[in-house]
Amino acid sequence: MNATAAEMNERSEGVWRAAWRRFKTDRVGLVSMAVVCAFLVMILLSATGVVARNFQQEVAVPNAPPTFLGARAAEKAAAAVAAPLTPNVDLSDIDPLAPRYAEWAEKAKQYHTTETVKATTLPLGADRLGRDVLSKAQKGTEISVFVGVLAALVATILGTLLGASAGFFGKKVDDFLEWLYNVFTAIPDILLIFAFAAVLGRGIGTVVLILGLTGWTSLYRQVRAEFIKHRQREYVRAAEAIGASSFSRMFRHILPNVSHVVLVRMSLMVVGFIKSEVILSYLGLGVPVDQVSWGTMLAESQAELILGYWWQLAAATVFMAVFVTAFSLMADAWRDALDTKLRGQE
Repeated sequence: MNATAAEMNERSEGVWRAAWRRFKTDRVGLVSMAVVCAFLVMILLSATGVVARNFQQEVAVPNAPPTFLGARAAEKAAAAVAAPLTPNVDLSDIDPLAPRYAEWAEKAKQYHTTETVKATTLPLGADRLGRDVLSKAQKGTEISVFVGVLAALVATILGTLLGASAGFFGKKVDDFLEWLYNVFTAIPDILLIFAFAAVLGRGIGTVVLILGLTGWTSLYRQVRAEFIKHRQREYVRAAEAIGASSFSRMFRHILPNVSHVVLVRMSLMVVGFIKSEVILSYLGLGVPVDQVSWGTMLAESQAELILGYWWQLAAATVFMAVFVTAFSLMADAWRDALDTKLRGQE
């Protein structure tokens, strides 16, 4: 009796309100959501130009160390930059213009020049061109997360439309879409991605399109199964009896009842697409050269790491690891909160 009353109470308060009530009991999920919200605020500030506006400007000496490494590391970096500018060879014997250098230097002093003083250290250091690694990491977060979310949205729309059509109509429509699904899944995802990237070229829009066109298959199967299960239920047949169209039954009656499956799967795709974007940009098939993402930062850090400059690699890795981990834990918490099998265990 109590179980029945609890189920009726939960049904009356709505699926999402009941899910939020269960989600609030998961401390890991709440902390993960707070971390994700903090990243979203940073992305909004970066997109509006409040932070990371000058991520391409050379504001420090090349490979300036992070501030926490101390003044000695900064002096070492400054000396490394200035060293090639100091000649140690007498060129007067081999350069016929050497006697004129002193005269030209005196004339040059007559003109006033402004020299920009570059920082010798930054909070997270600088790259090989002297650009702020912190600003690059903030801008890279904006680009990578934007690509992941937008690509997941494209894949969700495709997977939902195709899965709903296959599950609701069945017969020849289902046979054709199942054949299309098998064609896409028969080819490894990474090969499909590389093939599309090679044909379409580089660019943020291209990466979004590539990931969306290759990532809809996982959601398609789930939506198809849910629509097959719901299409013969009483509320759908009642809607048909009163004259509701196929479109209305699919998207006004069935889809709201399976929306939690779609949204949870979409959140999981965001994580996967962020990783894919990083791989594509790392290999030079992702964002253009005038933009920055976590993948381009990792690609640039290869040459720096050989020389012992590890801070760009560390910044990109930490930003990516924290966001992806927090987003994954939040998605897992929402999946558990929306799982109908767990409702009776409260």
